[in-house]
Amino acid sequence: MTANHTPHTPHTTSERVIGLAAVDRQTTLKAHRMAPLLTAGDPLADAVIAELDFHGPKALKGLDTALRKGLAGLDERPSNAVTALLKDVETTPSWVDPLMLHRGDVVSLSVPPMWFGLCAITGALAHTYASPATARMLLRTDRPTPAVTGRLAEAGVWARQTIRPGGLLRGGPGYVATVKARLRHARLRATALADWDSGVPGLPIGQLDMARTWLGFTLIAHHALAAVGIDITDEEEHRLYQYWAYVGHLLGLDESLYKPVVDHAGARRLQDLLDTMTPAPDDTSRTAVAAVIDAQAHATAQAQAAVLSEEQLRDLIHCVLRRSFGNTAAERLAIPVVPAVADLMPLISTLNRQARHWQTYSPASAESARRQALQEPGPGPEPIAAVLPLGVAFQHRAGGRRSGTPAA
Repeated sequence: MTANHTPHTPHTTSERVIGLAAVDRQTTLKAHRMAPLLTAGDPLADAVIAELDFHGPKALKGLDTALRKGLAGLDERPSNAVTALLKDVETTPSWVDPLMLHRGDVVSLSVPPMWFGLCAITGALAHTYASPATARMLLRTDRPTPAVTGRLAEAGVWARQTIRPGGLLRGGPGYVATVKARLRHARLRATALADWDSGVPGLPIGQLDMARTWLGFTLIAHHALAAVGIDITDEEEHRLYQYWAYVGHLLGLDESLYKPVVDHAGARRLQDLLDTMTPAPDDTSRTAVAAVIDAQAHATAQAQAAVLSEEQLRDLIHCVLRRSFGNTAAERLAIPVVPAVADLMPLISTLNRQARHWQTYSPASAESARRQALQEPGPGPEPIAAVLPLGVAFQHRAGGRRSGTPAA
């Protein structure tokens, strides 16, 4: 038996693209072409969420097994929606290099884990929550800090599993975690639609919000790393976006959003276009971003062998975000200017550039650096705690309330 499933029909116009007359005509035309994605969700993932709500915990357990074993490894065929999703994620696009998946994201793996967490993960989440709609979904509680701390940990675990060698191979930890992140977006979307303000343009956690998240872990993350002297070459840029294009495929991102992006320049064009269609940060965004910064500073200060205090780490993150976002965006997010006497960035950037020079001096030294990064304590076996239980845990946290809204 299959749950009823009513897909969201993309519209051709949106309030977000009204008033773009001040923007050049080419950008306006691109925005109008992108407007249908404002109300486009992820029909395959949304249908799975509808089935999970209909069938209950047994279907959830079957989904987890199906993701790890694949369709060919199952004794019996899963439900229609799960079968459709698995066929989608198990069909590897022709442009994917299988050796790339075995190697992992070699560019991100060359970054020391501490800097990857401090800069890449923090920058990505701060960029995501600069969108007021996304921040409002996060802060549906009077206690934002625990919510942000959990999300920070989840994002770190997911990212580390995603970039590791073989992580995105079918049934691998990054593969499973990424598809479950996709389903988590669908769960949030289905729940939010129950009380979504119909006057707010767009769909909660729709295609453009997912594109913003994808840019957070590519363009924004590496801008933040560059701020501390960890730069990448043009060749590494192309490798990075080739790898993350496959992540976009697994996340259910519309191919027209990520496929044309092959380097930072292309990512910036997509970012600029999304910015024209995203409201400016509001107080909710600023609260969420401040909570992300505080949570990361606290977590890093508590780590083994930490050499900076929580206050120093907070100042460091403020410097990183101001350099990677730019002063205008940083002001909108109320990221403070750090006094010159507390600014460690010049020294840190110099040291990191020197270290990276020798790490990438030869193929042997680069491979040695990657092996060292892989030897760092890795994430646990389970990817994202908030994703694993899907609807079951979400209903428990909401006091047992089930979403009565059909999935998209």
